[in-house]
Amino acid sequence: MSEQAASRLRTRDMTLIAVFTALTAVCAWISVPVPAPFVQFTMQTFAVFAALLTLGGKRGTYVVTAYLLLGAVGAPVFSNFRGGLGVLLGTTGGYILGFFFTALLYWGMTGKLGESLPVKLAAGVLGMATYYAFGTAWYLALYARAGKPMGVLAALGYCVFPFILPDLIKLALAVLLSRRVGKYVR
Repeated sequence: MSEQAASRLRTRDMTLIAVFTALTAVCAWISVPVPAPFVQFTMQTFAVFAALLTLGGKRGTYVVTAYLLLGAVGAPVFSNFRGGLGVLLGTTGGYILGFFFTALLYWGMTGKLGESLPVKLAAGVLGMATYYAFGTAWYLALYARAGKPMGVLAALGYCVFPFILPDLIKLALAVLLSRRVGKYVR
């Protein structure tokens, strides 16, 4: 591959990463408000899965990393057009940060086991468990620190159980999108 062709590939990768980072922000803005202490329902998880399934583990992880960095410096990329470290350190921050570990898990699994649909689905489902675990632990720690300790089952009732079916549907939609769009991206 010539240096010029390699340069075009890098530019193409950066463009795709930027597009999917923007898609993640837009999907985070699509939300269903719920009263505290419930965690808000957004389309952000769809965008994370779409990036991973369409772009692959490496570029998908770059998307999640860029999204987190944009949000951390204050760009309004999180739900309700919020940004900044305050969001990442708040009650939903653990779930948002959990997306990074989901992406790493996906990248590792597909790198070791291949890009077959069953592997991608397994990586997606395990990725869901990863951000649920990370986010719920974070949520519990914040509530305990605020002097309002909560049981694990109660936290799961607020933060995980209501989202399992919608997140599985978002994963399925991301699979459909990646199958349609993926051939043009690769």
